[in-house]
Amino acid sequence: MPLGAGDSDVPLETARLLLRPWRVGEASVQRDMWLERDPRVPPRRRIDADGHPTVAEFEESIRTNDPSSAGLRAVQRKAEGDVIGYCGLVGGTGAHEPELAFELLRRCWGQGYATEAGWAVLERARASGHERLWASVWEWNGASRRVLAKLGFTESDREETPYGTSVMTTRAL
Repeated sequence: MPLGAGDSDVPLETARLLLRPWRVGEASVQRDMWLERDPRVPPRRRIDADGHPTVAEFEESIRTNDPSSAGLRAVQRKAEGDVIGYCGLVGGTGAHEPELAFELLRRCWGQGYATEAGWAVLERARASGHERLWASVWEWNGASRRVLAKLGFTESDREETPYGTSVMTTRAL
């Protein structure tokens, strides 16, 4: 479990946000994020030519609590009540450190939500006993790189891929 035994369903709360498990009825938000992704993102992380993943496939993933995304909490704005993206930890089993991951709908970019959600996840990770986190980001993704810098992540490695340079960052807790 990415954050520590028993607390993956416990919501995280900030001044403006609630980070909580996804609800099946919010699958369209996940699909919208995939539709909005930059064309430089690898094809396996975008909607394919046949329209997959579909809303029904996202619903099934939420229903079955897909282990690959179980630590990714829905980010809900408290005042508006709408879900605008995800933030959380993935991986982190055995000796491996968990990875911070986040993504928001484009209409919510530039308002500090990713940084605010990231701080909440970092604090919970620290309280759960994690000593270090990592995050990867495409070199061309300046906005996400700025969020990671605000959260105290520093570059630790780079990897050239067919989709651009992947920048690895780490942060001690």
